[in-house]
Amino acid sequence: MKLMGLKAVIRQKRYQYRPSTPQHVAKNVLNRSFDQPYKPRQILLTDVTELKYGKTCKAYLSAVLDYGEKKIIAHQVSKRNNNQLVADTVVQIEDEVIPGETLFHSDRGFQYTFHFFKAFVDKYELIQSMSRVGKCLDNGPMEAISGTLKEEMYSLKTYDSFEELEADIARNIDFYNNERVTLAMGLKILA
Repeated sequence: MKLMGLKAVIRQKRYQYRPSTPQHVAKNVLNRSFDQPYKPRQILLTDVTELKYGKTCKAYLSAVLDYGEKKIIAHQVSKRNNNQLVADTVVQIEDEVIPGETLFHSDRGFQYTFHFFKAFVDKYELIQSMSRVGKCLDNGPMEAISGTLKEEMYSLKTYDSFEELEADIARNIDFYNNERVTLAMGLKILA
């Protein structure tokens, strides 16, 4: 090739993502045990989901689901996906957790493996549980709520401002908690 003056076209190397090593990781204590009845504040699930508004802006919703009550008991919306978002969410439930009994389940997102979250878990004597890497079904009910929110609210409307999106999220969570018809409602009526 050199004699003929030919050169191979080589693609430019791209930056390769290097995953960071989590500072604190917990076992999957919950282990998809979603078929059992739980008491309120016995199992809490949490996650952060991304929503877009405007032309290029992003908002992040951090929420905590009480799996015993099937209600979202805390949520926070922010323009940044950071530790402060999760801290502002979990501070809403400080008085509601049961030390030594409440299991707090999350994925392995950086917010949940960071020192501040471990300190929160230790301070309130929570049982920490984390999904396995790449197994979104381990946090299925929380992922389903995010999916439902996106389908029923977010995909039907275009949001121009953060405030408009935040207000609709609050309305949707109120609807989910208080008005949405569920199978559990029917069981209570029949009983």
